[in-house]
Amino acid sequence: MFKVKLHGGRTMDVEESMYWHTTSHIMAQAVKRLFPEAKVTIGPSIENGFYYDFDVEKPFSEEDLRAIEEEMKKIIKEDLEIERFELPREEAIKFMEEKNEPYKVELIKELPEGEVISFYKQGEFTDLCRGPHLPTTGAVKAVKLLTSSGAYWRGDEHNKMLQRIYGISFPKMSELEEYLNMIEEAKKRDHRKLGKELDLFFFDETAPGMAYWMPKGFKMMNILIDLWRKEHEKRGYMEFSGPQLNSSELWKISGHWDHYKEDMFVLTDSDGKEQALKPMNCPNAIKIFASKLRSYKDLPLRFNDIDVIHRNEKSGQLNGLFRVRMFRQDDAHNFITEDQIGSEIKDIIEIAKYLYGIFGLDFELTLSTRPEDYMGDIELWNKAEANLREVLDELCGKDQYRINEGDGAFYGPKIDIKMKDCLGREWQMGTVQVDFQLPLRFNLSYIDSNGEKKTPILIHRALFGSFERFIGIITEHFAGAFPVWLAPVQVKVLPISDSQKEYAEKIVEKLSKEGLRVEIDDRQEKIGYKIREAQLQKVPYMLILGEKEVESKSVGVRSRKDGDIGAMEADEFVNKIKEEINNFTR
Repeated sequence: MFKVKLHGGRTMDVEESMYWHTTSHIMAQAVKRLFPEAKVTIGPSIENGFYYDFDVEKPFSEEDLRAIEEEMKKIIKEDLEIERFELPREEAIKFMEEKNEPYKVELIKELPEGEVISFYKQGEFTDLCRGPHLPTTGAVKAVKLLTSSGAYWRGDEHNKMLQRIYGISFPKMSELEEYLNMIEEAKKRDHRKLGKELDLFFFDETAPGMAYWMPKGFKMMNILIDLWRKEHEKRGYMEFSGPQLNSSELWKISGHWDHYKEDMFVLTDSDGKEQALKPMNCPNAIKIFASKLRSYKDLPLRFNDIDVIHRNEKSGQLNGLFRVRMFRQDDAHNFITEDQIGSEIKDIIEIAKYLYGIFGLDFELTLSTRPEDYMGDIELWNKAEANLREVLDELCGKDQYRINEGDGAFYGPKIDIKMKDCLGREWQMGTVQVDFQLPLRFNLSYIDSNGEKKTPILIHRALFGSFERFIGIITEHFAGAFPVWLAPVQVKVLPISDSQKEYAEKIVEKLSKEGLRVEIDDRQEKIGYKIREAQLQKVPYMLILGEKEVESKSVGVRSRKDGDIGAMEADEFVNKIKEEINNFTR
């Protein structure tokens, strides 16, 4: 929520989305002033700011962006009144045809009969828009255009390539400066950049959206997986693995074929039968449940897995580890009775609290409700949503959580876990989904206490989201300086000269036997250079070994965070670092 100053010292509270959407119209007006032949399309507010897509002859240059931004500032200074008006359908089409705006005409023609067709006018510029908007352009105070890029009309690569301009605005210049500083810091923390610099992972054009994991990065992946496995085994989860490729028949039963086929990798096998690489694990978990007779005494039955899954994401949507085509989901599917819903979800949230707490990550819970393309009986949907509201009321307090209307999965409502990193950026992390539909579609059952068949309820849940995405997020959160328990290399042994090499190798052997991840840098380089290299690689501890350390059978300890700590016995150092590892010290 922004507090916006208006004429006469008045203030009003407005949603960020309204503020940014108004600014997108100001940007479109500036573009039309500078590039009269430009055709306007859509310009929504987004999570952080806004964008507008334009049909222009050539891409916008940096010089063009500067000119557009200056023109926006003039429009803001003009303090133009923003007026709303409506037109009947045919008049609206004619109005935009006369303005030679074919994209707006297309949008109007697709509106349902009887839909209110509204426009917003500011000065000489009028745009088709549902609104709402700020009362005047002068209510926007600080604006910055960030980048421009190509974007297909309506995200379809078969349509014309447009030019998209991204921007941000705030009621105060100080807020804009703070945001721009955060953007600069985020660039330094970019996981794609750090992934290469720290030798963790990289991407190659031969495999779009699929990471190559280097040994150090894969070591981190396995450390996270081991932590995840250990915590779930404690809580009665049983890990399984299923096929990577399933017949289209399976996906038709589950409903994914109708709702998700465009995002699946589909192929034909040697027998001419249609198959698909699995984009999620739930049908395989269902097959595991259905493989034998189940009793009410077996429930809750919790199956977890980390199989690789594939999603045919559009190339323009790929984004490092955050949006990929191949990943390992930290998945689980819990089969329960109706009266176990509340307790099961609470247990899942407790696991989330514990795992996120290790990384110092705070999170909020959001209820995502029935989407338009929902599947199944609406009464079951209402029941599931009521169950989730009841759980959230108890966990968070009534009305103390966000509701995301219409953003549930097609088979059930869900609780989404939203996390903020050290830069204040919000990330969609885990999800907990209650599903009454798939157990019915697959005709699942268990025998209740009266010896009768009952349909179980299925809870789909992932806490990290995926191991790939989570590593991307924590790489940026920690700026690559991972806690000692997670760092792929925990200790770097640095002999000052060749005469300490033999002693250094004994120290490496000792630490390795203690289970520590240790490397030696015995290159013939100055010790200052070795220290800088280790620091750039963000190694938590460096052990510097000179003549004095050899004589006293000690190690000179240098911390990535605290600098020189001083000399100590090797056993003392081992105890120190092990305590940090066992306590998940950050």
